[in-house]
Amino acid sequence: MSEVPEFRERGIVAIHLLQGVIYEEQEEIWSLLLSNQSDLSDYFCEIGLSLVIDRTEGMAYLRQFSDDERTGGYERLPRLFRKAPLTYKVTLLCVLLREEYRKFEEEDLDNERCVVEVDSLFELWKPCFPAESDEVTLRKQLIASFKQLENLKFVSGIKDEPDSWEVRKLLKARIPIEELERLRDQLTAFETE
Repeated sequence: MSEVPEFRERGIVAIHLLQGVIYEEQEEIWSLLLSNQSDLSDYFCEIGLSLVIDRTEGMAYLRQFSDDERTGGYERLPRLFRKAPLTYKVTLLCVLLREEYRKFEEEDLDNERCVVEVDSLFELWKPCFPAESDEVTLRKQLIASFKQLENLKFVSGIKDEPDSWEVRKLLKARIPIEELERLRDQLTAFETE
């Protein structure tokens, strides 16, 4: 068996990044990330990924090279992350949550986390479906959509409050205001068809 290279702490951060987003609150990992930023950027670049560190928002994540960046041999790399289109319901929830996060940033100066209640969000969700839709079914679909977004790390359930969800900063990073407008237009067009 060949000799194993010497352990390097950046491996801890690399694994966390491959698992999802890292937040500044994860102090030990965040510190390792910042002290190994250059090495990690080079490491991930080799496999077609960009390390995004947003110090203002206190988070870091990996982004796959865009088609424009996949040149000079990088186009030969298989994609590590699959692009999966979101369903209408999940996209709608993203738009509603992104709007809630925008309001939170502009109006809620007392709280550090953007928390939404299922009941209040359901009131925004319900009008986007035909009036004769069954409310019990719509509510189940809303909860299922929340769970899909939780898998994407856009939201996280609150342990002691099963009807509350925290909207994570990653949603803002992945859906900037311009994208929010585009998604809103698409949903409006979809609803009028």
